[in-house]
Amino acid sequence: MFSNFMINAWISGTIIALLVGAVGFFVVMRGAAFAAHAIPNGAFAGAAGANLVGLNPLLGLVSFALFAALGIGASSRWAKSDVATALALVTMLALGAAFLATSNDYEPAINALLFGEILGVSSSEILPVILLAVVCGLGLTLLFRPLLYSSLSLELSRANGLNTTVIEVFFLVVMALASALAVPVVGALLTFSLMIGPPAAARLLSSQPRWSLILSMVLSLLTLWTSIASSYSFNLPIGFFVGTLSALTYLVVRAWVVVSARNARVAIA
Repeated sequence: MFSNFMINAWISGTIIALLVGAVGFFVVMRGAAFAAHAIPNGAFAGAAGANLVGLNPLLGLVSFALFAALGIGASSRWAKSDVATALALVTMLALGAAFLATSNDYEPAINALLFGEILGVSSSEILPVILLAVVCGLGLTLLFRPLLYSSLSLELSRANGLNTTVIEVFFLVVMALASALAVPVVGALLTFSLMIGPPAAARLLSSQPRWSLILSMVLSLLTLWTSIASSYSFNLPIGFFVGTLSALTYLVVRAWVVVSARNARVAIA
């Protein structure tokens, strides 16, 4: 599990989990779950297109994820946000289907993009992962307050002079970069689960934004670490464990919060 060929998996997995946990915190705060589902599918289409023309899949992932994010941001000006997101999703799925239909990639490569393949991370991909994660982390740090403020109250943010359109586009770009990093490891179909499950559980555990953000990153990291170990031990796709553990994390925390609140009411009565 900790042999040489697994080192890249642990390094990249740790970086991606911390980044996705931080981004997922704002996804849950802003109610952007649909966009968090659509953008990884756009990234998948980019990877398929990059493979088709012989380019690095990471380049395709980043390019199409950004394309999807900017498309959602631009379309939301003249359509409802869910409609704009749906348009971006169906467009990316159509492109992905076309790329796959004309590609000669063998089935395991496609399966890895859809469901994740942590062992497929090479040493040459570690540096780009670190650089992109640092860029996203710096962006979230610099705009933490306005991003949090606009997430809590969009109307008050506009009333106080914040350009919420710019903030929304910025956040979508950060989400796109995080999705592009996560797709090769977790898979296009289940990046969404890691970005929603642990952050949603963290919101239940703390009402303080900073603590909730930290808990989101910790739970995301624990989920991915456990998934890596389980994938190695049981020889199943890591995406299966990420999706299952993300859902279980939320359900367990939700049940604990409900039971604790019920016990507190009984004690008061």
